Amino acid sequence: MSTEQLLQTPLYSLHLELGARMVPFAGYDMPVQYPLGVLKEHLHTREQAGLFDVSHMGQIRLRGAGAASALETLVPVDIIDLPVGMQRYALFTNENGGILDDLMVANLGNDELFLVVNAACKDQDLAHLRTHLGDQCQVQPLFEERALLALQGPAAVKVLERLAPVVAKMTFMQFASVQLLGVDCYVSRSGYTGEDGFEISVPAASAEALARRLLAEPEVAPIGLGARDSLRLEAGLCLYGHDMNNETTPIEASLLWAISKARRAAGFPGAERILAQQRDGVVSKRVGLLPRERVPVREGALIVNAREEVIGRVTSGGFGPSLGGPLAMGYVESGFAALETEVFAQVRGKLVPMLVVRTPFVAQRYYRG
Repeated sequence: MSTEQLLQTPLYSLHLELGARMVPFAGYDMPVQYPLGVLKEHLHTREQAGLFDVSHMGQIRLRGAGAASALETLVPVDIIDLPVGMQRYALFTNENGGILDDLMVANLGNDELFLVVNAACKDQDLAHLRTHLGDQCQVQPLFEERALLALQGPAAVKVLERLAPVVAKMTFMQFASVQLLGVDCYVSRSGYTGEDGFEISVPAASAEALARRLLAEPEVAPIGLGARDSLRLEAGLCLYGHDMNNETTPIEASLLWAISKARRAAGFPGAERILAQQRDGVVSKRVGLLPRERVPVREGALIVNAREEVIGRVTSGGFGPSLGGPLAMGYVESGFAALETEVFAQVRGKLVPMLVVRTPFVAQRYYRG
């Protein structure tokens, strides 16, 4: 896609002003890093607070008395009993149990739900919702109307409560309507870095003013997509289209925890296969991998056993600045998925030994009260 065809978020001019290096991502011209550099941006987020522009993500509102029960027919997650003022991680599944997308669902009250879906999937997700739910509730895309900022890191709460003291009382996965700089925003205490922090949905016209105000705080630095990826990888979080896709089931992706206990019966697409895998096991599954040499193991590297037989593939990999070494995630045959199992990655003709390990690689620090 040429630069002329790329979409821009409401913060595009601010990114250029801040010296960002821009790259194409999910159809948008997005900042991959700023002059600070990926490694320092990563560490700054872990130590203080980073501001991310995630306005390329898709925001969708569902309205109507049947919205919760209707959405529940598309996800293996309990939506009907989701309390007002809370959000939940969810998965769209297909009839074969594959993951169409992962998303966040918040209950706004008054028969309204607020969804945040992945940037590369938002058009197909919107069509999916309209096809299956259009006669049961109103499906309203907010793609152009609202921007999305993520303020992440241990100082995030200290920074944001200067603008709205009420946010200090929020706990992980709580969701609220909050006024910031006199503008009505949606704020959730959540994120994609493993750190405490907030995601802020703000009207597009007010996004730049809010971003500038947050960046004026001494603890806050702008952070690009490069550090966002290394932060989420250290936190053991999946990236859609890489660590899971429409051919991967939640069980294979080690996301059983994301299937609500109340839904582990039926009533969602692909339930028969997914529940059979939960009962009988899977051929391969996603695991954490820790290279035993200081060699980055990247996405696409084949994973082999001691006899050099292919047993899997790396789906995410790189260097973890907080971990202080390389790390990866990938799929291996179930016989090699036990913790501390030694496997090998093929990297430029060399075998790099790796251990199967538990994720997250760096402890998550969500604020649960």
